[in-house]
Amino acid sequence: MTEPGSNLPPSKQLEMLRQMLLIRRFEERASDEFEAGKIFGALHCYNGEEAIAVGVCSALTRTDRIISTHRGHGHCIAKGADIKRMFAELYGRQTGYCKGKGGSMHIADFDIGMLGANGIVAGGIAIVTGAGLAASLDGDGRVAVSFFGDGASSAGPFHECLNIAALWKLPMVYVCENNLYATNTPSSMTLAITDIASRAAGYGIPGTVVDGNDVLAVHQAAQIAVARARAGDGPSLIECKTYRWRPHSEKKSIPDLRPKEEIESWHKRDPIALLARRLTEQGEFSDETMRSIEADIARQIEEAVAFAEASPQPRPEQALEDIYAA
Repeated sequence: MTEPGSNLPPSKQLEMLRQMLLIRRFEERASDEFEAGKIFGALHCYNGEEAIAVGVCSALTRTDRIISTHRGHGHCIAKGADIKRMFAELYGRQTGYCKGKGGSMHIADFDIGMLGANGIVAGGIAIVTGAGLAASLDGDGRVAVSFFGDGASSAGPFHECLNIAALWKLPMVYVCENNLYATNTPSSMTLAITDIASRAAGYGIPGTVVDGNDVLAVHQAAQIAVARARAGDGPSLIECKTYRWRPHSEKKSIPDLRPKEEIESWHKRDPIALLARRLTEQGEFSDETMRSIEADIARQIEEAVAFAEASPQPRPEQALEDIYAA
C-alpha cells in the first residue's frame, strides 16, 4: 500500500480538513445548545472521529448511498448535508430534514445518498445492504456504505449481511468505527478478538485495519474497497480504530466512566491537528489559512443556528403526516 495521501492534491486534503473542522464545530455547538436546553431528546457527538466520515465519504460519489448510526452528524456533513436543515431538525422545527419529527438520530437526505441515521445498534446494516442489492440489480455502478460501531459487530445483522453480501458479491463497504467502547463497556470485555476486521475472513472478503484518526489512511482504504465494489468483486470490511472525545451521550444521566488519562491521551491524536501538521510540512498550510477556515465555519454555524431558531415549530395537525403502514 502506498503512502496515505500520496495520490491526493493539497487542495483535496485542505477540503478534507475543512470538512473535519466543520463537523467538530457543529458538534461543539450542538453540545452547547443541548446543555442550554434548546435541543431535546438524545444527542451523541462525533468529536474525535471526524477522519472516518470524511475519509470514507470523500471516496464516494453523490449518488452512492450510506447509512449511519445514533452518532450520525459527521456522516451527514461529510456526505454533503445542509447544516441549516440539520440544526433545524435538532431544534425540532418544520424546516428540519425530518420536519422536526426525527431529531438527532434520524436525519436523512436521499438526494445526497444519505439513507438516514438509526437509533438501533446495528439497525442500519441490513437497510443499506438492501441498497447494495438494489444497486447490484440496477447495474448503475453505485456503492453502498454501512457505518457502525464495535458493539454492532457482535449483533446478528452484521454477520447476516456480510454473509449474503459476500455470497451475492454486492457493492458494499462495511465500515466499523471502533471507538473501543459500547457506552461505558470496553470492547476488551465484549470481543474475543483483537481486530474486528479479522471477522471478514469468515465470509471470504477483505478485512482491513486502519488508523481511524488518520483521514488520509482512511481515504486510501476506502478508495480500494470502493473500487473493488464498483468492479463487481463484492464487499469489504474496514475497521477504523478511533476514540470519541465526548461521553456516549450528552445526557447527564449517562456518566462517562472512561479513565481521564485515556481520554487525554487520545486528545493528543487529534485527527484535525494531524492533517494540519502534514499540510504545514508540505508548505500548503499556515496559521492564516486556519484562521480563515475557522472564520468561515464560525459564520456558517451562526447562520445555521439562526435559521433553526427562526424556523416555525411543527403544528399539532402535522403529527399524523408522513406516517405510513404496509
